[in-house]
Order: sequence, then C-alpha cells, then structure tokens
Amino acid sequence: MRFSILTLFPEMFSQVVGGSILGRAIRNGLLQVDLVAVRHFAQDRHRTVDDAPYGGGPGMVMKADVLERALRSIHQWQDTWRVYMSPQGKRFDQQDAQRLSGCRHVVVICGHYEGVDDRFVEHYVDEELSLGDFVLTGGEVAAMAVVDATARLVAGVLGDAESYRNDSFYHGLLDHPHYTRPASWTTADGARALEVPGVLLSGDHGAIAAWRRRQSWLRTWLRRPDLLASARLSKEERRLLLAMQHDMEQSQSGQGETVG
Repeated sequence: MRFSILTLFPEMFSQVVGGSILGRAIRNGLLQVDLVAVRHFAQDRHRTVDDAPYGGGPGMVMKADVLERALRSIHQWQDTWRVYMSPQGKRFDQQDAQRLSGCRHVVVICGHYEGVDDRFVEHYVDEELSLGDFVLTGGEVAAMAVVDATARLVAGVLGDAESYRNDSFYHGLLDHPHYTRPASWTTADGARALEVPGVLLSGDHGAIAAWRRRQSWLRTWLRRPDLLASARLSKEERRLLLAMQHDMEQSQSGQGETVG
C-alpha cells in the first residue's frame, strides 16, 4: 500500500514513518509513504503557500493552485483516493481504517492555518475525515493517526493478523484486559498485591477465550455502551446484557427513593 502526504511540514513525519512497525513495513516493501512538501510548489520568490481570506477575517487560507501542483506531481495521482484532514469531515473510526487499508494508493492532504481554499476541496478531494470534535493547528497529527491506524491493517504489516482482530472496535467492542509477568505484583508503596486472574494461568484455552469475550463486552458496557447497539453479541450475551441493564436501572431507581 502507498500513502502520499501533502504537507507544509514533512519533517514532522520522520519518526512516525521511520520507526517501529511502520518503519519495518516500509523496509520490507509492504508500505510506501511519500512526503510531498507543498511549499516546493509555490512559484513566487517568497514561496507563498497561503493568502488572506476573501471577505475578511482572521488567519490565512492555503492556496488552491499551490495544492493542485503538489497533488498533480504525484505519479498517477488520478488513480488515488484523496483524503483531506478537516474538523468538518466525518469522524474517523476503525471501519474507515479497514476500508482505506483496501486502497492501493491514498493521498492525505494536511491543511493548516484556517484550512484550504474550498475550490480545491470541491474539485480534488474524495473524502474529508476528522479525528474528533476539536481543532488542531494543522492536519499533520491527524494524518499520522490515519496512516498508522490504516497501515497496521495491511496484510503482513503486523505479522500476525490476530494482533488486530482482537483490537478494540474490530468486532464492535472494546478489547479485553491484558496482563503479563509477574503473575503477582506488589505496588511500590506496598499497599496492594495484585494478581493476574486465575483463568489466564489455567491453560484452559476455551475458558480463557470465554473469559476474554465476557470481559470485552462487559468493559464495553461500562465504558462505551453506545457501541453495543451495533456489536455482534450472542443471544446469551444479549440476555445477560439486558439483565445487567435492568439491575442497574432498578438500583438507580432505589437510590432516588426517600423514606417518609
């Protein structure tokens, strides 16, 4: 898979694409990440990439013609899926990462200042994506997140596909708890001795799988109940979930009662 990233600050990506899992995937030929320095495509002597907005107002807007030249410098740019990182875009999620991982070549456009000239977006952008309901100083951090989340789903990048099939959100649920050695750990202040759940030490793979599954949907119910509406739960899990919800409603109702 190939990513081309249009950015004013290509140096920001060096650690992300050069290290850890992504760096190894690039070295192994599974992933290609090209950084396109937008400023190189400004044609005046000051390398101007932005200008004041028509109609007035604060901030500066990235120029459509400069971005166009940067985009069209990419080999076979017409055959790419072009994503603009924008707070006005669809909120990026695991399903988007899965979808993008099936693309052969994705172009990610990083805005800056007050954003980019909307004429460029209308004519060249296929999709706008956002990390959430907040504003960053530029699209670079958001682009890094999208590239990382997507690239790890490309075949061979993680080595073991099970590494992501058990991730949070892959099946619509949060991930189960994880533990490693030592089996018994006493906190530095000596206040508590914390044990790994016994089932994980049992060697019973069926019991371990069942425990992990239950912990996954239980954690989702406690932390992100909104995800359960579309999660793939068994009939037994849905029955237990409804019972838990009923018990909680009864408990909350009881707390609201007063004695006369």
